[in-house]
Amino acid sequence: MTSLDVITGRSDPAVQRIIDVTKHSRSVVRTALIEDTEPLLQCIRAGLDFIEVYGIETSPMPSELLAACQQQNIPVRLIESSIVNQVFKTDKRPKTFGIARVPKPCGFDDLAGTTGDLIVLDGVKIVGNIGAIVRTSFALGAGGIVLVDSDLVSIADRRLVRASRGYVFSLPIVLASRAEAIDYFRDSGMRLMAFDADGDLTVGDLRSVDERLALLFGSEKTGTSSDFEGISAGTVSIPINPAAESLNVSVSAGIALHERAHRNLSDG
Repeated sequence: MTSLDVITGRSDPAVQRIIDVTKHSRSVVRTALIEDTEPLLQCIRAGLDFIEVYGIETSPMPSELLAACQQQNIPVRLIESSIVNQVFKTDKRPKTFGIARVPKPCGFDDLAGTTGDLIVLDGVKIVGNIGAIVRTSFALGAGGIVLVDSDLVSIADRRLVRASRGYVFSLPIVLASRAEAIDYFRDSGMRLMAFDADGDLTVGDLRSVDERLALLFGSEKTGTSSDFEGISAGTVSIPINPAAESLNVSVSAGIALHERAHRNLSDG
């Protein structure tokens, strides 16, 4: 069993670093807090640059996490339980967490290096929905995500890291204005398919399309912006019980990606 150093006082620089990264109002996001073992492992696999990883003195450090940190030369220490309680206060107290440097933001050029379909979220602002879509997109082979007018200032937003279970760093995610996104898709030549309750096609029709697509989803309340109409190649609907008002946007994205999984997950 590896013997780990224990942080026993608030004067340790790491404690202030953790306090700083948990603040909700940071104008510049250079570091991110990654909480819990599975998100930590996923972020390590994604190549995130960790400053340090921590465990609570009273809880055993998971062996898989410890091994992953050792393999990547990531420093690991334990923290006294009383200090962790002071740092996280009323927040959920994670048993393991780490501080990582935030990679540079992705741009549209980063999407060119991927082959899977793109997910475009137009005006989707609920972070829980975005996080669920990120996780599903990675699992089902999407090439990247474009967040249009999401109100997020960084994909390292602590809420988004939590909601995505750490997968937010595993595929390119671009934060863009609506004008920037429209310019990109107009020039890219990629076929943009907008999901709508009264679409010309059904989601099942996408299964036979062999080319890369951009799948556009709007918020549940307002749908996609009319600004995209001029560049959309068509509209797509998901058949549902007419007595149901609508589907959650993350569920809709998951259904669409499942129909496209045979292409996006193909080794070819």
